[in-house]
Amino acid sequence: MVKARDRYALAMSESPRIFSRVLDGNVCVYDPSGDAQGVLDPVVVFPVRPGDEVLGHTGSADLSRAVYTTTDAVACVTDGGTELWRYDLEPRSTTKHGHSPSCRFSADGALVWVYRPDAMAGRGGVDKWVVLDAEKGTVVAQTDLGTVGHGAIHFRHPDGVHMLLDVGEGQDGSNLFRGALDGGDLNLFTYPWGDRALIDLAADGEQFMTIDDDQSDVAFHTYPDGEEFLRLPLEAFGYETEEWSEAYVEWSSGYLDSETAIVTIGGEDEDGQEWWHHYRVGIRTGEVGPRLDQRTSCVIEPAGDGSWLTTDADGRPVRRLNG
Repeated sequence: MVKARDRYALAMSESPRIFSRVLDGNVCVYDPSGDAQGVLDPVVVFPVRPGDEVLGHTGSADLSRAVYTTTDAVACVTDGGTELWRYDLEPRSTTKHGHSPSCRFSADGALVWVYRPDAMAGRGGVDKWVVLDAEKGTVVAQTDLGTVGHGAIHFRHPDGVHMLLDVGEGQDGSNLFRGALDGGDLNLFTYPWGDRALIDLAADGEQFMTIDDDQSDVAFHTYPDGEEFLRLPLEAFGYETEEWSEAYVEWSSGYLDSETAIVTIGGEDEDGQEWWHHYRVGIRTGEVGPRLDQRTSCVIEPAGDGSWLTTDADGRPVRRLNG
């Protein structure tokens, strides 16, 4: 069975509130208020260069700029469509698919972190992690990752210093890194496993959540050491009989708030129809609580502030509140 989706294609939240999407070819940035619910309207729309196919995207905290990636470039634009700079990923790739660069603003908006899947793009060597000056688009620091990835997701730590990067290598697993800029150097720490994908970082930065690459369990780890303090297999959610042999832990999971996570279980019925169940989990106790009243899609993005996002039929974000 093909599991529901490629998690590296998701647009990740920029903060507990700010997040970005691509709609009608533009980068749209959202900043919902505490009680906003339903379909959200963007607060800023950033036009992209005609012909650019946006892969990764990120909005600055002050909403003045957006940065996006294509297969061969990273571009910074204003809401008026002015391109402030463009960082080319050279040499230009002759491979159209299978490599998706990603990007993320630092908390203060001074830096842009960029994942370069150079190996799969046919540029030679291994993947790189690059830090750019957000004003100029020039390289501040970079390092080789030693990976051959298809895509990666950045998770910005609330300390304003560290960035986490989860690199997906397809059937070869996932690799998790922690980076920090030290002058002109990018200090890199590699977590000692290659079979767990980083799913979410808690809003307070004190723990993070992973799913096994075969999607058979979910685990919670302390930050920064990565020590595991809770693991829940499929059986903990009641999927232990032959009837549920096709069940798996969906990538679409994360922290609902400081005490609760949402874990999504997916599968197929006997007619080949996909289904998804979203469960509340007590992080401190491991208790599996009631399902969320959310049946329409596997794609659910907990925001860490008691809300979560889904997407409507037109690709617009929809915000729901817990309770």
